[in-house]
Amino acid sequence: MFTIHAVVSPYLQILIRGLGYSQAAIGLFLGIYEIAGIAGPLFIARIADARGRYRPAMFACAAIMISALIPLALFPKPLVTALSLCLLALGVKTVVPLMDASFVTSLERAKAVGKKGIDYGVVRGIGSVGFVAVALILQSLPDGWMASPRIIALCAGSGVLLFASSLPSLGEPGSAVARDAPIPEKRRGFDAQFLIGLAVIALGRLAMAPVNSFFSLYLEEELKWNAVGGMWALSACAEIPMMLVAGKVLARTGPMGALALSSVGVALRLAIYAIFPTPAGAITGQLLHSLCYGLFQPAAIAFISIKFPTRERAAGMALFNGLGVGLPAFLGSALGGVIAEAGGYRTLFASFVPFALASVALYFAFKKRLDQLR
Repeated sequence: MFTIHAVVSPYLQILIRGLGYSQAAIGLFLGIYEIAGIAGPLFIARIADARGRYRPAMFACAAIMISALIPLALFPKPLVTALSLCLLALGVKTVVPLMDASFVTSLERAKAVGKKGIDYGVVRGIGSVGFVAVALILQSLPDGWMASPRIIALCAGSGVLLFASSLPSLGEPGSAVARDAPIPEKRRGFDAQFLIGLAVIALGRLAMAPVNSFFSLYLEEELKWNAVGGMWALSACAEIPMMLVAGKVLARTGPMGALALSSVGVALRLAIYAIFPTPAGAITGQLLHSLCYGLFQPAAIAFISIKFPTRERAAGMALFNGLGVGLPAFLGSALGGVIAEAGGYRTLFASFVPFALASVALYFAFKKRLDQLR
């Protein structure tokens, strides 16, 4: 799965630019991509939850991604681009909550029969290794190759085929898991505690939108540095050690405390990009990915796992990815494209620092209630 993200995350913005669109249009298209990844994944995840089977849905996601990449690269028309990005988002954004739900549920099953399962952070760290490997391969390609929409689509499609070929070996948690096991009422899905926690997440992810949507263009256009693959590989390397120790950090801070700490990292990262527009600044900012994602992802998954019972796990993951990540990314991408075109990338990064600080402030305003989530 992470071989796909190693192409899509750094290069989708470059692919769209290669089709001839402006910065504002790139932001709008990336916003469409994010908003399209909200409703569809939630619908598919509910079906997978009801059946207790995730693998068929993941095969469907792979087929959807392939069907999106072909017209996206070959037909640079605004309507085709928008529709193709919607399909691509449906595939890319759905497979993540399905994989997370499948693993977390399998881990619960192992613990229920007295076995010690692998920590979630370890598995995501392994995924990051795959991300790094592919990112470095792409960085080593001849100059100009990864500026071609067709080459980028071909690389992403190759990742999709690798992912699909690995699915037959994936087990299913299925009905063997106690899907209806009771949990405390205060930890069930939609309540004030959940909504406040989701708001903390959403503000932090809104602040991350300029990094996810425009960092590659910042490297090439602001810094004049052809190091997209290398810089994204560096950020993935930085997140791996944090992923491995995330369980111990969460035991001390709780999920919401860790999420607030992640938002502090986002604020520092944005400030560094804005104040130090140099390769050294870019490298320093990428190292903070250890907090911005390496700590954020395990904390967010722990938050959703606490709030949603097993029978609703994939839907809960999809809801988190949609409202907590996708919607803020849509707003941030659409707004960020306009800001970048009007004031440049440094202004863009600086203007999103307040959102990260608001995330931290919201956590401390409700700290007592949020820290009950353990």
